[in-house]
Amino acid sequence: MENKYNLPDNIPEKAKKELIKLLDGNRKFVNGEPTAQNMTLETLQKYAFHQEPYAVVLSCSDSRVVPEIIFDCGIGELFVVRVAGITAGPNVIESIEYGVKKLKVPLVILLGHDDCGVMKYAKEHYPEMDGNFTSILNCVYPVLDKKEDITCHNYFAKQHTIWVEDVLLERSEIIREAVKTKDLYIAKCHFDHATGLVNLI
Repeated sequence: MENKYNLPDNIPEKAKKELIKLLDGNRKFVNGEPTAQNMTLETLQKYAFHQEPYAVVLSCSDSRVVPEIIFDCGIGELFVVRVAGITAGPNVIESIEYGVKKLKVPLVILLGHDDCGVMKYAKEHYPEMDGNFTSILNCVYPVLDKKEDITCHNYFAKQHTIWVEDVLLERSEIIREAVKTKDLYIAKCHFDHATGLVNLI
């Protein structure tokens, strides 16, 4: 299989196939040539009593970051978990686990993005907790606790995406075992608002 995206060699073949499909879809989105057809009532009725997504996408709730559009997908293709800042609290982790264990997806995409409001808010208030958004900040502050010189919000978002993978592997036996047995691959990605491209971190 052609490795046009310079994917790591350790990606299981099934996950690689789905990741390439999504990255190809992203390029169609960028080029203004979407081809997704699965957007009709007929498609929905086809999946009325079952679903067969081929990837879980953990995405920010940001209104500019819509995985189905960004990856040129339709109904039934992605199992999307959206939460502000792709913060990995217990419910989010369990949602991803459901996709891995019950739906048998071979691929999890962690999709951070440019100009993330959560990263900005965290930078502005670190290390204080003022009673607002405490669950979100508790998920984000550990990246800042590393004492790196993080001045760019977009760099912060990428470092946080890397951190989220560590959290998933540490706190979820289901995800950890699936990665260990090569039934699952976690792809860390970043969405560039200026270009529309999804790039691997």
